[in-house]
Amino acid sequence: MSTYRFERLLKPGSIAVVGAGQREGSFGRSVFEALQASGFPGPVHPVNPRHVAVEGHPCVPRVSDIASPPDLVLVATPPATVPGIVDDAGASGCGAAVILTADLGFGPNDAGPSAREAARRHGLRLVGANSIGIAVPAQRLNASLLAHAPEKGDLALVSQSGTVAAGVLEWARPRGVGFSAILSLGRSWDVDAADCLDHFAADPGTRAILLCLDTVTDARKFMSAARAAARSKPVVVLRVARTDLGSGHPQPETHTGALARPEAVYEAAFRRAGLLAVADLDEMFSAVETLSRQRPFPGRRLAILSNGHGIGALAANRLTERSGSLAALSDAGGLPVPNPVNLGIDAGPSAFAAALEPLLASRATDAVLAIHVPTIRSNAVEVASAISETVRRARAGGSRRLPVFAVSLGDTPGATDLLSGAAIPHFSTDSEAVEGFLHLVRYREAQDDLMRTPASLPRDFAPDVARARAIVAGALRQGASWLDPLQVAGLLDAYGIAGQPLTLVPDIDAAASAAWPIIAAGGSVALKVASPDIVHKSDIGGVRLDLTSEADVREAAREILARARRERPAARITGFCVQPMVRLGRRIELIAGIAEDPTFGPVVVFGRGGTAVEVVDDRALALPPLDLALADELIGRTRVARRLAGYRDVPPADRAALALILVKLAQLSADLPQVRELDINPLLADDTGAVALDARVRVSRETGRDGRRAVGAGHPRFAIRPYPVEWERTLALKDGPAEVRPVRPEDEGMFRAFFETVDPEDVRLRFFSPVKDFSHAFLARLTQLDYSRAIAFVALREGADGPRMLGAVRLHADANHESGEYAILVRSDLQGAGLGDALMRLMIDWAGAEGIRRIEGTVLAENRAMLAVCRRLGFQARIDPDDPGLVKVERSV
Repeated sequence: MSTYRFERLLKPGSIAVVGAGQREGSFGRSVFEALQASGFPGPVHPVNPRHVAVEGHPCVPRVSDIASPPDLVLVATPPATVPGIVDDAGASGCGAAVILTADLGFGPNDAGPSAREAARRHGLRLVGANSIGIAVPAQRLNASLLAHAPEKGDLALVSQSGTVAAGVLEWARPRGVGFSAILSLGRSWDVDAADCLDHFAADPGTRAILLCLDTVTDARKFMSAARAAARSKPVVVLRVARTDLGSGHPQPETHTGALARPEAVYEAAFRRAGLLAVADLDEMFSAVETLSRQRPFPGRRLAILSNGHGIGALAANRLTERSGSLAALSDAGGLPVPNPVNLGIDAGPSAFAAALEPLLASRATDAVLAIHVPTIRSNAVEVASAISETVRRARAGGSRRLPVFAVSLGDTPGATDLLSGAAIPHFSTDSEAVEGFLHLVRYREAQDDLMRTPASLPRDFAPDVARARAIVAGALRQGASWLDPLQVAGLLDAYGIAGQPLTLVPDIDAAASAAWPIIAAGGSVALKVASPDIVHKSDIGGVRLDLTSEADVREAAREILARARRERPAARITGFCVQPMVRLGRRIELIAGIAEDPTFGPVVVFGRGGTAVEVVDDRALALPPLDLALADELIGRTRVARRLAGYRDVPPADRAALALILVKLAQLSADLPQVRELDINPLLADDTGAVALDARVRVSRETGRDGRRAVGAGHPRFAIRPYPVEWERTLALKDGPAEVRPVRPEDEGMFRAFFETVDPEDVRLRFFSPVKDFSHAFLARLTQLDYSRAIAFVALREGADGPRMLGAVRLHADANHESGEYAILVRSDLQGAGLGDALMRLMIDWAGAEGIRRIEGTVLAENRAMLAVCRRLGFQARIDPDDPGLVKVERSV
């Protein structure tokens, strides 16, 4: 339901408290008193069949007994009573309910599922169960069990954990940090984190969102909402429950599966969504302090100013350990100045002001950290006053607003008040301050990643999808869970991933015969057991290397068989795999593959390979789909990336080839949902490329997240919707055919060239004002799509210098996925050829397939051509009552 009825939840006109009574300390009484104390301006109705009045307020037995249905119902009653109360509230026309009650159960006959079903039946929004309530300071609404009412501010706090929400609030109170809203989601039966992200992303009173999560239940919904929210404002996320897979999920059987632990997958998901992930409450508090006073900024160079060498050095050490950058400072004559800048132990306010002023004007730094250690000769309040006044003067003087962070050891109240008044983030320790600085750096970099234009794939990358699907289908028809070595080799070859030649043989004699040509040519062979029941062959001695004679091969085969039968007596042995021996030499052993996460679906894994891969644990994860830029960034997050860069006389490995392999694996996962785990280990890399030396692939019948067979197009378990290739079309226009397809991220250059050919007047009609600067950020917003809530189709014709763009149409769905707003622009010299009509019809077809019920748009009244298209396609038009120069158009799908 997303943001449906959120207004009645967060801006209620009236409230009912079910369970409010006379007993001191009860949940119902406590939340009723909190509402009264907050000064909520609307009526608050106590509901309790055992009382006539509560605190002088008339009490009714049921919600339905209230003359006018309240917008919001707070439920604090025993578990067995909750379903009936929810049903009564929904039937009465209430908008939302917050369930404070805990322990409602999960079974089909328990109160929890019954209450949720009753709410859905009536369209009643539910927060909880096991919530500690909600608070919206601007509405004078404190419907919570929080110890203190939050102050008004511009941070939204959304937490599945009530105690974490309470902890953040208690930290915020003495620091003057305020909130636009606090929501304790509890069990998230209905209203979940994605719904809240959608709401607060569009809320003008919220500047940043703080998110505390245990689990995500609908990964695609969460990722779509998170990516949309992160594009508009900072989102800080703390995952509370970071535990291994429970017994309810199948244990992974490949190295890639073992490396893709849940906490690593969540980290990868948060990174892909552009969220600022923090590890604990300390980091969360540091992020809150920073975001409440400082907006994100470009750059990562920090100048450190302190009244002591030691404290400045500690901050610099922390910065470099966390991959931060010290600014390279110089004096007026251009001579280098040490960073950190040490003012000396007795430095007072004048020294800090004199040193800070040039740093604020310097183009060599992106932010300044001022650290003060109080001494008998250096007063904390006076120094804080000097820092605050210097910063104010610099900002008032029109110079660039360089971010300033401050540390005043000892947390002197007067000093902190002065820094807060100047909107300077301040911290108790140098370590916290450095983390605060890096939070904003990482957030800015995440935003850059979201708006980045990825490199396009090589034009000659055309996987043989039909062959790959035939291989997997054949294995599934045979009832196999693992592809045999020949099938694995065929699957990798279908996606252009180079591997070692192999021969699959049934017995010892055949193994010796297959090895002989290799040995006779002067080579040696590797012999491996072939068994669908033995995933890790080396664990049972199922691999023998560097065999140089037929006799060696026969002896090795006998030893492999004997040990396999001894250690895995039930395993089916189908034969042996014979391969030419590959010398490691200067090659680096890597691992690459696909793992399956129960929440986020397939993930791509890359890292250091070999037999000790899980012990080394050098790996990074990313959610597919991938492009070359994302794949290269994935490689760069591993320690082994430093070895890939080359050292001494070892040349750099072909990192571009590795990135392409990761992109191919991501595409394989998108094309073949039946592939549940894929493990290439080792993947040998050097300056000439990469080759898969050994691989294994697990398959199963295609299923959705709930175990049922998936319906509809696309991968049923992808958390991020992949490029919808099935929507590529050929349009028949009056002047000839044109190709049309969904927009891709790499189309930015083509869009730029297109805008250069469009009449400026047509651009004005499209964007309602002249557009002169088609910046990267502007074009990225048109080409970076999630193919879920936003889609765009581009029409193309092949030209002498590549595809030429003819026009594009886009549709952006609302958070509830019920309506969508369209926009269209066609090349000026092609208007009248039928392209506009054809693109609009394709967009309408997409909306129907996606379940979007209504398409809306705003057209300039003078744009007669667009209004004529709308009339032909069945749109209803009306003059905008707020602006007669605009026409609102709308069509049901």
